[in-house]
Amino acid sequence: MVGCPACGHEVEHADAAARCPHCHLSTGLFQAVREAAGDGHAPDPAYLRTIAELLASVELDRPAGPAPPAAQGLLSRPGRFPSLPAVPPATTPSRDVPPIEPLSDLPALPAAGTVPVLKKRIEEYFGIGRRLGLDFTDFEARAGSAALVDDLPSLEVLSREMFVHLASAVVEEYESVLARRNELASLVGTPSVDVVLTAIRQSIAVGDLGGAQRRLVSARDELGRLEEEWEVGRILVTECDLLARTIRDLGGAPEPALGPLEEGRRALGQGRRDEGERLLARTAVALWAILEPRFFEELRKMRDRMVDLRAGGADVGPALAELQHIATELRTRNFVGTVTAYSRFKAALERVSPPEPTGPVDAGDTVRGTPSDL
Repeated sequence: MVGCPACGHEVEHADAAARCPHCHLSTGLFQAVREAAGDGHAPDPAYLRTIAELLASVELDRPAGPAPPAAQGLLSRPGRFPSLPAVPPATTPSRDVPPIEPLSDLPALPAAGTVPVLKKRIEEYFGIGRRLGLDFTDFEARAGSAALVDDLPSLEVLSREMFVHLASAVVEEYESVLARRNELASLVGTPSVDVVLTAIRQSIAVGDLGGAQRRLVSARDELGRLEEEWEVGRILVTECDLLARTIRDLGGAPEPALGPLEEGRRALGQGRRDEGERLLARTAVALWAILEPRFFEELRKMRDRMVDLRAGGADVGPALAELQHIATELRTRNFVGTVTAYSRFKAALERVSPPEPTGPVDAGDTVRGTPSDL
């Protein structure tokens, strides 16, 4: 009996079993995951020695800065993933929750009214506009002139224009909140937000823009609370998907490590946050264990290219800096940061051009005249 390094369940006869019966991690990855995960007190994993050797082989003009202490966690940076590249659709199925569709049409224009009704309506529209942060300077000047002389036709035109302007802004705000809801709902349930979104749709349908705007504030606040509560899980899912994509980009197959990813997503979807986060963190380690050999093989090729370019006199300083960033991310065991730094290193190296020859040019290689001289 051995313990699965991803979910902790005991696995009988691990040598014969193909995968963990609980999270479906390939048993062939058990040892690699244990070594890659480390605990902050164990000797440095092999990949840290490898990146150190790569840096030394480039013969840097100055050594890299002191290494930060090894991190205990395997999480990416917080927030709404501002530092991560765009990630394609998840490698594992999302929760089976149909997205709420965006609005297809703007609400119908409100019925015409008397001068007092229109004045009150326009004043309400100004209040909604202020809460939405809209610039209604032009409308204010026109409203003042029309209201002063009770110009009914002008007030009707102004009311319609303001309604269309506000309706467009409210619908745009609704769709922004809806996109955030659909993103989060692929991971966890959002019943409280869904109730408010339904009420917003009903308010917009009947032209109640004030009610829709007030409910939008409630929906944003509730979404923010849920996003903060489930932030770690969302970061880990994004990290795992990015690692899986990188494995495929380098010609590998992430499938042996995708079982814990699916189980981790399922645990989050069922509200078992701690279990889901633990599984996803270990999935990131398992995916890194698959990626590591191909990753360093690619880095060695890029290192050789960089050495050749520098030997020819090219400026490889920016590429060297990005290679150092890869080492820094690996020391903190931030695997998604490592992949992101690798992408920057690759781009920096591709921008390096061999220097133009500065020596005398062989006369045999020059053109001995122009067409006009022939």
